[in-house]
Amino acid sequence: MTLRDALAHPWLTVRTQIALGLFFVVAALPKIADPPGFAHMVYNYKMLPGPLVNAMALVLPWAELLMGVALIAGIWRKTAAALVGVLLVVFIAAISFNLLRGNAIDCGCFDVTAANLTREQRFRDMWMVILRDVGMLVLVAQGLLGASRVEEEGEASAI
Repeated sequence: MTLRDALAHPWLTVRTQIALGLFFVVAALPKIADPPGFAHMVYNYKMLPGPLVNAMALVLPWAELLMGVALIAGIWRKTAAALVGVLLVVFIAAISFNLLRGNAIDCGCFDVTAANLTREQRFRDMWMVILRDVGMLVLVAQGLLGASRVEEEGEASAI
């Protein structure tokens, strides 16, 4: 068994997809429950024009929930994993941009209430969020690799 075969093994792929899916479902629920609180978090990034803040606060959590459920259920695997990957890249870029310009934000990832942390603690926490998101990107890559393998085997068996 090659390293590619091991990394694309269905056993690992299913568990990776479920883990990513649960992560996104759990992250979406507090945002769905408190749209104004999440809109405040989106506003704090200072990256969107005012009219788009509320739209983003309403749409993003539902998109996260749908992608998470799709990954857990094993439907639209490649699409859901690819969209999760795109979201993670956007999250990493947005947090990095804010850190580089000295804006110690609370990312609003799992809790939309403002944290009682010092500015230094928020900076440290946001670097940890970036590392976590990069780790999840590795899981996305594994999920895409595994989903591609399943499609390849399905095409080969259909021939």
